[in-house]
Amino acid sequence: MEEGSSNTGKSNNNPTGINQFKDCPPKNDEQTAALITGYHKRGITGKLQISELLAEEHDIKMSQRTVARRLKDLGLKGSGATTREMPLPQKRQLVLDQLAVDPSSRRGPRMIKEYITHDTGLHLTRDFIEQEMRIHDPDGFAVRLPTAKKISRRPIVCLGPHHEWSADGHDKLAKIGFPIWGVRDVWGGKWLGLWVVPNNRLKLAVAYLYLQLVEELGGMSVQMTTDCGSETTEIFGLANALREAFSPHLIDPGGSNVLPAHRFMKSVHNITIERGWLRLRLQWGDNVKVFWEAGSGVYDATNHHQYELVQWLWSKLIQQELDHLRSTFNDHKVRRNKEKLGPSGVSPNIATALYAKYGGEWGLQPVDVNVVRQLKEELGGEDLVRFVPAEYATHAQTIYDSLGIESLEFNNVWNIFTLMLPLI
Repeated sequence: MEEGSSNTGKSNNNPTGINQFKDCPPKNDEQTAALITGYHKRGITGKLQISELLAEEHDIKMSQRTVARRLKDLGLKGSGATTREMPLPQKRQLVLDQLAVDPSSRRGPRMIKEYITHDTGLHLTRDFIEQEMRIHDPDGFAVRLPTAKKISRRPIVCLGPHHEWSADGHDKLAKIGFPIWGVRDVWGGKWLGLWVVPNNRLKLAVAYLYLQLVEELGGMSVQMTTDCGSETTEIFGLANALREAFSPHLIDPGGSNVLPAHRFMKSVHNITIERGWLRLRLQWGDNVKVFWEAGSGVYDATNHHQYELVQWLWSKLIQQELDHLRSTFNDHKVRRNKEKLGPSGVSPNIATALYAKYGGEWGLQPVDVNVVRQLKEELGGEDLVRFVPAEYATHAQTIYDSLGIESLEFNNVWNIFTLMLPLI
């Protein structure tokens, strides 16, 4: 044996002696603790994924072993440990709370599991949840069974995040006065925007929402895809104008687009957004109608005083629910599909954050957000998507705040309406 060497009987896992995690934040770092807790609440519990996301999204270098210690220190447990340790009445109530907001029984055990995690930060096993659902809502399994047969699939070709956005309106709630418009990324299926609007067939309104998304992300997709409705013609013009101003490299010297900034197609072929609408309707939209109809003996739509309050209160509630739904859908881990050309077996959020790992290329085309803000105002500004005048909204919010309401939910919206009506 050479001088100065030693043999401890253990292998050296780091022969270079270089510690790649030397800049790892200390145990008591509040920011890192908040990030790890946030990942856990979003259903991201794998040590490797958390380590990769910390590095990719926040430039924090942390080994898998350290991630495991931090999870333990923070008291963040997986579904197996939580289900074993939590008293039966408590974990059963978590399932019953979710069944209470799904009166049409459209959500299966996987979705109930994800909603519990999003709402409470607690993880229960799918087996336990399914067992409870078969006890308390056995008919729901029969209700959901036919829907699994309805979705036809075909391969979608896309190079990566923000190479193509798929946008459309959803009219299933238009009958009660609350149509929806949304945008979804084609590559990973991530919902980029979901908005309730007074009219999703008003071209200036949907163009405003398109620009709002571009401003929020600081860029535009390589291509925008919509159906052939007349309301999308303004988006067509804006997408081409923004490309000419900020992505001239996508236009060849002859003046024609290498790849059109916007393309029209029939709704049935706008697959990414159409698949999303089906899932949204089955798991959420049908329930909204049930809760709306519960106010039939309370609300008189012919009374303008009541109508304005409902427009403000219900649009506030539906947008709140859409924001929560978008977050839940984007953290939903989809089934692995070997035939799919894009990412599978992973949530849209993770696929987008770690796009290179899943074979994607970043496609977002940077723009000057100041120009985008100016375009929004020239279109008509926020008034295009308001349900009530700004003055009324401010007054209603003041009254709402004065009542000390803890939360606005479908279960209590009509009670809140009754409380607010004499004060408005």
